[in-house]
Amino acid sequence: MVFQLSDRLAFPDPHYGEPDGLLAVGGDLSIDRLLLAYSNGIFPWYAFRDGVIQWWCPMERFVIFPDEIHISHSMRTLIRKGKYGLSINQAFPDVIRACGEQRMHMEGAWLGEEMMEAYTKLHEQHFAASVEVWEGEQLVGGLYGVALGKCFFGESMFSRVPSASKLALIYLSQVFSRNGGVLIDCQFETPHLKSMGGRYISYEEYMEYVRK
Repeated sequence: MVFQLSDRLAFPDPHYGEPDGLLAVGGDLSIDRLLLAYSNGIFPWYAFRDGVIQWWCPMERFVIFPDEIHISHSMRTLIRKGKYGLSINQAFPDVIRACGEQRMHMEGAWLGEEMMEAYTKLHEQHFAASVEVWEGEQLVGGLYGVALGKCFFGESMFSRVPSASKLALIYLSQVFSRNGGVLIDCQFETPHLKSMGGRYISYEEYMEYVRK
């Protein structure tokens, strides 16, 4: 069942959503609604198809545990070369815009101006973070997501040079793990993320980590 949200700040029980994870439509992208959504494993995706925000909550969650991140031999070699610099929260607006531009040509691309504005506001309130990959002073890759407690909810990543987004994810995992982070939500499976240690857990197990 797909629910129609009202102005009331609430979401339906995710267990009653569609099998593919679509839960509700409507509502807004206010900070309070986004924080409530992520606190319950819900996220906006393909948000403005037909001009309506869509909210998703799959019952099987594809995640990476930071201390389980798989670093291939080729990635270890690239890291040792020290060709690229890495940082956190040094260029959030540039990262989110690069993620949006990379997907503009894709069917159903969802990261438009309203989404970018909403997540930038989350970042300004310290609820969203970015990882940057630099070649000299040029931004060549990165990722961004929502950071709540010990969980990081990954939203999007981009690469302008080979393996830049992998570098960003490895760096995020290492820094996050050192600072007590326990789970990175990848939202949906991709071969890229699976090769780096992504795996499925149930919504119930997922929510145990989120509630902590």
